Amino acid sequence: MTDKQQPRPGTLAVWAGETSKDLWQRATQIPVVHSVSFGYQDLDQWQNVALGKEEGHIYGRNTNPTVHAFEEKVRILEGAEAATSFATGMAAVSNGLYTFLKPGDRVVSVKDTYGGTNKIFLEFLPRLGVEVALCDTTDHEAIEAEVAKGCRILYLETPTNPTLKVIDLARLAQAGHKVGALVIVDNTFATPINSNPLQLGVDLVLHSATKFLGGHADALGGVICGSAELIEQIYHYREINGATLHPMAAYLLLRGMKTLHLRIRHQNESALKIAQFLQQHTAVDQVFYPGLPDHPNHDIARRQMRGFGGVLSFMLRGDFDTVRRFMPRLQYAHAAANLGAVETVVAPPRTSSHVESSRAEREAMGIPESLIRYSVGIEDSDDLIADLEQALAVT
Repeated sequence: MTDKQQPRPGTLAVWAGETSKDLWQRATQIPVVHSVSFGYQDLDQWQNVALGKEEGHIYGRNTNPTVHAFEEKVRILEGAEAATSFATGMAAVSNGLYTFLKPGDRVVSVKDTYGGTNKIFLEFLPRLGVEVALCDTTDHEAIEAEVAKGCRILYLETPTNPTLKVIDLARLAQAGHKVGALVIVDNTFATPINSNPLQLGVDLVLHSATKFLGGHADALGGVICGSAELIEQIYHYREINGATLHPMAAYLLLRGMKTLHLRIRHQNESALKIAQFLQQHTAVDQVFYPGLPDHPNHDIARRQMRGFGGVLSFMLRGDFDTVRRFMPRLQYAHAAANLGAVETVVAPPRTSSHVESSRAEREAMGIPESLIRYSVGIEDSDDLIADLEQALAVT
């Protein structure tokens, strides 16, 4: 390989962040380092490492070799200067916001972000004296108008959870930068395989690593990527406030990411095929998936994404009682509050992504009671379609 050849995402998912110095006793896999502390006989070296003047680790709440390898893999896949990790995806969201906000600041975002994120905007930030303006998600003119009034942070999520709306990141990043705002994007649904928001002008990109990055529903985690200057500030906030990623979770996430490219490629294909099937079914009122040509944001998705993702949602004809009848009949889907796993996972927002929200709040976000989020696993797509067909027969 010459210096000019840049490894592709499939290769980076396997090899990125894993250097020989991170291995142990000729092992081919990154070890799980459980040690809380790291000892130094040389006090000057100890202080230099503690101050970041030399490479190394001091204390597990700050850094850890296994955790660092995970951060490096995500950093490289996102094309970022730096990355730092967290115990959960919501810790990534909250730390990313609280690091930069103070009383009197203003945040602009969209109405139908993930339910936990929405609660931060509606409940926690106002308590701290931070003004929040939430706009209709795909009304770019309205978002730009709110941004033009001034804001410290423009926070976006695309595709959105669970309505799969897609936001023009390049356009809104430009609007944010005109007023000196930091532009933060939740890239969990797209993954770095399908989209790299930093290349579109975004300042910070975050993931709930619990979802597609890990892919096996067995480890919680979050991560933020961006410039070294911004990540250093977020890292400092996190190291003091303590939302540290556990090394065992980091190892599981690393292991899951080895197959990220393969999983996402298959999930992209299956999700489109399933969305096309559901769109033709008489028991389905509407399907939300940016890969469908009639999706309102399809052109934006084609422009800024390499694939349309492994999550779709659809509305059944009926009400929540219809959902109650439909879901137990599915044989190849976990009814659970998760997504991005190798197994298909299905859930209504009422019991998962927006369980903390009232019905009125969900309605304000454009989330009907008959909506079902369907996260496609790596099963054979024909089997998943047959499973959906038999379950829909009783609705």
